[in-house]
Amino acid sequence: MSAPVIVVVEDEASLRRDMVEYLRGCGFDAVGAKSGRELDDHLATRSVAIAILDVNLPGEDGFKIASRLRDGRGTGVIMVTARGSTVDRVVGLEIGADAYLVKPVEMRELEAQVKSLLRRLDGTSVARPTASAPAAETGAADEEPRWLLNTTDWSITSPAGVRVGLTSTEMKLITLLAAQARQPASRDQISLAIYNRRWNPEDRSIDTVVGRLRHKMEGAVGETPPLKSVHGVGYVFSAPVRMV
Repeated sequence: MSAPVIVVVEDEASLRRDMVEYLRGCGFDAVGAKSGRELDDHLATRSVAIAILDVNLPGEDGFKIASRLRDGRGTGVIMVTARGSTVDRVVGLEIGADAYLVKPVEMRELEAQVKSLLRRLDGTSVARPTASAPAAETGAADEEPRWLLNTTDWSITSPAGVRVGLTSTEMKLITLLAAQARQPASRDQISLAIYNRRWNPEDRSIDTVVGRLRHKMEGAVGETPPLKSVHGVGYVFSAPVRMV
């Protein structure tokens, strides 16, 4: 089986080269592109598993590229930017990014995000297209029921169809956890996403937010929600979530 194709879209030549070389060293079929147009050239000739997008690209920026990649292509998206603001992170996730990294990129973190995203995509029709089955049916019967996170009306809907409205703070929390691919988010990550500040161990506000949201979801859905604490780390949403 050939290695997954990963395209690094970054206009800074040295960073693009470093990321491509590192990913190749990890066993991936990584190539570089300095613009959305060059990415399109790769997409036209091969099946791309993941596009790693810099936000500040010449011409078409990373947000616009990520948005159109979500129009049925199924390519995974990891966004990279020099800006670490919560606003940029939420915008990137709202338009369909699967993960979000801030420069300077730690290569081991990039590798971990790529591997995590590939595990999510592996075995699905969008990540491994086949000519023998219709795209709408391939893997559909085996797909685990998902929660749906609506980024327009700020709500999350259970697999059974029960909708729960979210506050701004709750939306930021669930958006972060959804992007973690069922991996725990640290309290520091959560504090930065919700309050744009580092976590203070004496501050119990995160626990308060999680506790209220759990209570709200359990009351609406009628069962314990998959919002779980991870001792010594933070919290995780242990069920798959799709953003719409």
